Amino acid sequence: MVAKYNMTVEQNIFVAKRNIIDYIWKSARLEGIGVTFPDTEAIYNGMVVPNMKVDDIIAINNLKHAWKFLLQNIEYSIDYPYICKINQLIGGNNLIYNAGFIRKVPVSMGGTNWKPDIPIEVDIKENINAIIKDVGNATNKSISLMLYLMRKQIFIDGNKRTAMLAANQIMISNGEGIISVPIEHLRDFTSLLIKYYETDNEDEIKEFIYENCIDGIEF
Repeated sequence: MVAKYNMTVEQNIFVAKRNIIDYIWKSARLEGIGVTFPDTEAIYNGMVVPNMKVDDIIAINNLKHAWKFLLQNIEYSIDYPYICKINQLIGGNNLIYNAGFIRKVPVSMGGTNWKPDIPIEVDIKENINAIIKDVGNATNKSISLMLYLMRKQIFIDGNKRTAMLAANQIMISNGEGIISVPIEHLRDFTSLLIKYYETDNEDEIKEFIYENCIDGIEF
């Protein structure tokens, strides 16, 4: 899997900051948060948005804080504690119960009867380390890590947001762009994600992400 973009870290950070509201909006929509782009922009800029659920406002602000943390710590070599910190920020202000800690209860997945096993911390750490060390270039590694975290459902909630941010930490720190699911591809992505949950075969969705969900600029 060849990198689609080859930027410096500084250039990739510039792209992230330039489009950060759009990335936050798309990430929120991926998790089923029915917020508009104008409302996302207003919340990001600290404005009052009437007739919005408090939890949705908190979710957008938490994504803002999580992105800020990621960009301020882009040089850090990602690992299990880093991923837990991302989930803690995403679930802050009592948005997600026990945010940042591995779940100890069963969860159900929308759109399928398939259910992930209860995660075992030592196995999760080993699998994350194996992906980071062994899976090709940064783009391939990022997509593999994102899909693994989405399917494993390490946390009680916010797993897709956490997984995408973790993947983007690797992408940006290597100058290979940013993973973001365009709204027009959201339905197809969700269908492929459910298929991946049920089969544990990542080939089709990985190719879809590579072709449709990587953003960047050729400087």
